Amino acid sequence: MLPPMLNWIWAAFFVVAFAAAIVQAVVFGRPDVFRDVVGALFDSAKTGFEIALGLTGVMSLWLGLMRIGERGGVVESIARAFRPLFGRLFPGLPDGHPAAGAIVMNLSANALGLDNAATPLGLKAMRELQTLNPEPDRATDEMILFMVINASSVTVLPMTIFTFRAQLGAADPTDVFVPILIATYCSTMCGLLVTAAIQRLNLWNRVVVGWLSLLTAVVGGLVWYFARLDAAAVGQQSALLANALLLSVIVLFLAAGARRRVPLYETFVEGAKEGFQVAVGIVPYLVAILVAVGALRASGALEALLGGIRAGVSALSLDTRWVDALPVALIKPLSGSGARGLMVETMKTLGPDSFGGRLACVIQGSTETTFYILAVYFGSVGVKRTRHALGCGLAADAAGVIAAILVCYLFFG
Repeated sequence: MLPPMLNWIWAAFFVVAFAAAIVQAVVFGRPDVFRDVVGALFDSAKTGFEIALGLTGVMSLWLGLMRIGERGGVVESIARAFRPLFGRLFPGLPDGHPAAGAIVMNLSANALGLDNAATPLGLKAMRELQTLNPEPDRATDEMILFMVINASSVTVLPMTIFTFRAQLGAADPTDVFVPILIATYCSTMCGLLVTAAIQRLNLWNRVVVGWLSLLTAVVGGLVWYFARLDAAAVGQQSALLANALLLSVIVLFLAAGARRRVPLYETFVEGAKEGFQVAVGIVPYLVAILVAVGALRASGALEALLGGIRAGVSALSLDTRWVDALPVALIKPLSGSGARGLMVETMKTLGPDSFGGRLACVIQGSTETTFYILAVYFGSVGVKRTRHALGCGLAADAAGVIAAILVCYLFFG
């Protein structure tokens, strides 16, 4: 299900492209622009299918490994480690309430990139939180904070982004790993602090301060370390760290599975079977957004819009390279699949190793589909009055985008 607003935006892309083509033909004497737009439609549809098809192998690999990690108890271990922290962040939950376990498991699954597991766990958490709600049509503070943390995209392993970058020929598909980690941290912290301020939530206790201090120290240490390096060394060191961490995670999953006597090969194959289904499921969404954006670009409308923004930014004596990734930032709160398509289109047009291509990936990994999550999570339990949930979610999105731009200048500028 897509947000209703996205239906209108998607249709508007074609209307704007058609209007821009008429202006190009009549005013600027370019009658061949219609041919270019139609050609872009077919080329973009073909590109969308080819990219999705190329994802099958990598998705099968990762989903197979993730299934071993699940069966090996990695998610359970993370849940146990974070349970004291979330007990303080959600003080309205009684001890031992089922909602607490569902919340921790959902956020753990999100952190590991287990989207298929995270969504049902998130819906379960919302249903459990609703059982404590004295006003069923009004969101509680716990519901709002849970939604905002989800909307801030706490993802430690953005494997889908790495896969798209590899498919499009990036020299090192994982070189955006550390920038995404830093940007998503900033997004999550902003969402948490804004929500806590509105709800007058006490964050000044030993457990919360300890956890947040530890996370801040890790991220701050990464920024401090990479800020001391030159551009070439930053790329080499971040790639080394990203690949070492990913390999360590794979070994951890295998070791955890072996410790629990999980049949590793059979479990891997079971999870890998989902890879083809996931890749095929992406095709219609990817094709839909790519053909719309391809028409906009071929008609000259997209370049005119971005050119106007560049002119305004340039007038302020600021670098304009970040503008190329702006469409991803604008569409991401509405649709993850739409933003994914724009990310792919940006990398395809500018190159996966361009500044704009990398920034599009970091933005995609550091923010989430706030409108969609709000509609699905609250809609599933019949909550109509969402109070400050949307504002807090969008604040987290804005922080993620700003952090993504700044960290990309640090790593790739």
